[in-house]
Amino acid sequence: MAVQEFVAPKSLPEAQGIFANDGSASWLAGGTDLLVGMRLGMRDPSRIIDLKQIPELMALEVSDDSILIGAAASAYDILHNSEIGSLCPGLADALDLIGSTQIQGRCSAGGNLCNASPAADSIPALIANGAVCRILGSSGERLLPVEDFLVGPGKNALKADELLVQLVLPKPMLGTSDAYLRLTPRTEMDIAVAGTGVSITLDTAGVCTAARVAIGAVAPTALLVEAAGQALVGSKLEDEAIDSAVTAVRAAASPISDKRGSAQYRTHVVGVLVKRAIQRAQARINAGAKA
Repeated sequence: MAVQEFVAPKSLPEAQGIFANDGSASWLAGGTDLLVGMRLGMRDPSRIIDLKQIPELMALEVSDDSILIGAAASAYDILHNSEIGSLCPGLADALDLIGSTQIQGRCSAGGNLCNASPAADSIPALIANGAVCRILGSSGERLLPVEDFLVGPGKNALKADELLVQLVLPKPMLGTSDAYLRLTPRTEMDIAVAGTGVSITLDTAGVCTAARVAIGAVAPTALLVEAAGQALVGSKLEDEAIDSAVTAVRAAASPISDKRGSAQYRTHVVGVLVKRAIQRAQARINAGAKA
C-alpha cells in the first residue's frame, strides 16, 4: 500500500481525530526512522500524520521544578537550548551523538524513544535523568517512566490510540549532574556496542545522596539498574563504591553477540563506561562548585 495522504494537524485534538479514523496511519515526529522503514518495506502506512506543526509537541520549557521536552522537538533544538544543556549535559552528549547535523535537525528525542532501539543513545540518558512520558489517548492522559515505556526491541507501551506528547524531567537539584558515554566500532554514526547514562547528586561534603544508572545496547531494552545507583548512595564515590556499581551493571546486562561485539565483550565494556560516566558526572559537579 502506498501512502495515500500526508497531513499536518495544528493541534492535538485534530491529530487524534485524524488518527482515530485511520488505524493504519503513522505518526511522524521527524521521520528519520519511519522513512527508512518505509523504504525497506518494514513500514507501510496509508497516511502520515506530521506532528511538527503542533506547538505543544515542539515546545521546550524549563520551570522551577521540571524540564518539558515536546515529543517532536528536534535534537538540534534541544542541543541549542543553553538552559537544558547546562542542566543536563549528559542528555546533550547523547543527542549530539545521533547522526549528523542534518539528521539532528529532523530527529526527536520522542521519536528516538518510540522507536525503542536497544542501542538508542538518548534513552539511557533520559532514564538516568528520571524522565517520564506524558501520554495522551482516547481514555485520557497517563504518565509512565521511560524505563517502563520500553517493552522490547522496537516495541513501546503505547496503545493503538495513544500518542507520546512530552517528556517530563525533574529539574536537577543543586549538586547534580549527568553524563552519557558509548562505545562504537567506528568513530562516527554507528550503533553502540554499549552505552550508559548516569546522574548523581553530591552534597557539600561530596557524599552521594542520589544516583541513577542506566545502560543501553546490552539487553533487549535500555535498563535502569537500581542496584548500581544504590551502590553509590552514601559514598564519596570511592573506588569500592564505583566497583560495586560496575558489578551490578554487569550482572544486569544480558547482551547478544553480533558483528559489533560478543556478549562477553559488551558486558565488560558497559562496566568500563559506567565507571567513566560516574567520574565524568562527578567532575562536572566539582567544576560547577568551583565556578
